[in-house]
Amino acid sequence: MCRNIRPLFNFDPPATDEEIYAASLQFVRKVSGSTSPSQVNEEIFTESVERISECVRDLLNNLQTTATPKNRETEREKARQRNLKRFSRS
Repeated sequence: MCRNIRPLFNFDPPATDEEIYAASLQFVRKVSGSTSPSQVNEEIFTESVERISECVRDLLNNLQTTATPKNRETEREKARQRNLKRFSRS
């Protein structure tokens, strides 16, 4: 599950609320061991995702770096090339 969580810091444009929410959802799913909560746990599951989203947003807004922001398309292409090399048959 968590392999879908991507780095969100130091990108141009910055991470969107949707990306932050998706990462938070994946984290809660991994920690809880459930991809979808039962009805009795749905409220706390959703609340946890929201609270973690707020923490991640706060973290991203306050981290500092001197590195040049990364370009999303360039990073996506690098990942594609790594995957081709990793999963291609020799």
